[in-house]
Amino acid sequence: MNQLDFEQGISPELSSFPHILELSLVKSSTIQLNSFEKEVLNGICLFFVIEGKFDWLIDDKPYSVYPGDMAVLVPEQSIAGINNILNIGSFYVLRISVQTPCKSLLGKWSLLNNKEKLSLSQILKHSRTSPVVKFKEAQLLFQSLIAELKNEEVGSQTLVNHMLDQLLIYVCRQLVRQSNSRRDFPQTFLNLEQILRKDLSHQWTVEEMAVLTGMGTTAFTEKVRSFSGFSPLNYLINIRISEAMKMVKRREASLTDIAYATGFYSSQHFSTTFKKLTGYTPSDFRKNNQVEQNQKP
Repeated sequence: MNQLDFEQGISPELSSFPHILELSLVKSSTIQLNSFEKEVLNGICLFFVIEGKFDWLIDDKPYSVYPGDMAVLVPEQSIAGINNILNIGSFYVLRISVQTPCKSLLGKWSLLNNKEKLSLSQILKHSRTSPVVKFKEAQLLFQSLIAELKNEEVGSQTLVNHMLDQLLIYVCRQLVRQSNSRRDFPQTFLNLEQILRKDLSHQWTVEEMAVLTGMGTTAFTEKVRSFSGFSPLNYLINIRISEAMKMVKRREASLTDIAYATGFYSSQHFSTTFKKLTGYTPSDFRKNNQVEQNQKP
């Protein structure tokens, strides 16, 4: 049973906030069968447990969620109660719409700059592997957000959007801290490399890469130099070229398409960098690979 329910299109309090799809306090005093069936989400969704223990399936994987825990989900993820059961307890639900297609999950409502929006979006998108985070302080943020929506005082629109930004910033910080606490830097480094390889067309900055590791820019730069022997941007260029080499071997991909897909701003820049690191132009590398393939028995 929802004790508090702001719902877009129904609650007048949300008329100035089209990006807030729902803000609810769900309370269950009995175990309810068939009350939490599988739902595929279409926005950023935060589920914060206040009391009770909930057994949920997130992307069909079981999680036990306790007071102070928050489940952080993004579009196309799914959530359900195990056996569709809603356990005894209470939790907040916040759903925020996203703009698609768009690299940033945070829309125009956010007061953050574009770089910060992209950084938070990257962290949220990669929370899939560990979507439940301990974040006890979130309860006060939810309470403040609800109070501001109820009161509708002067400046409310700006303050509510600021609170949403604040909540998402703290959520992302917790996600990064939790992720880093489970592994040393070499593992963090490998995880970062996987993230970069999945989106090489994006013009990654040192600041964005540092955010994904939960470090400041200076500390991150020193760690990368120590671990790889390269500056962060040269390390990134090496990743771009290693992926480009795989793509060049495939005859169906044009060299111009490969250049843009791996993050180079022009085919000339791509060709120059490729030759500097491999000793071949992309076209020569492709020809040599084809010759080697033809010579194989």
